[in-house]
Amino acid sequence: MNRKWLNNIPRDIGFYLSGFVDGEGSFNISLRKKDDYHLGWQVVLSFNVSQKDPTLLYLLKRHLGCGIIKKRKDDELYSYDVTNPNSIIERVIPFFKKFNFLSSSKKRNFSLFVKASKLMLDKEHLNEEGLREIVEIREKINIGAGRTRKYTIKDVFPSEESSETTCQTL
Repeated sequence: MNRKWLNNIPRDIGFYLSGFVDGEGSFNISLRKKDDYHLGWQVVLSFNVSQKDPTLLYLLKRHLGCGIIKKRKDDELYSYDVTNPNSIIERVIPFFKKFNFLSSSKKRNFSLFVKASKLMLDKEHLNEEGLREIVEIREKINIGAGRTRKYTIKDVFPSEESSETTCQTL
């Protein structure tokens, strides 16, 4: 993988952007119900940052060389989003491995995001064991106030709920 682009980023800019993302960015693992998928679920990795002033978002996009910036209608915030799996693997992850985070929570979330990305790169999300591992990683990422999940692990693997209930009643 050619990483020449990464070496062309000035260190002060790289660490500045990393610090900005450390405080304002988010790494996410989303699930979408898809009846036409073999296991019924699509896993979507995303990296995003939202701000009222888009200046740093454009700088981030320029140096990462991927993603989109859009203005959200509901709150007038600008959002920089990367959801393309190749861009996440080839651009986002190498950038933040080189220009690493200082906060323990962002380091932890990034590490979990990298694990899920590796599983997806290896196509593990297409088998039940790999999907389960990604969903378990998803349960550990971005823990805290304000975190919402449309789907839980019990939505993805409903048979576990009935087996837990059975064990509790015995």
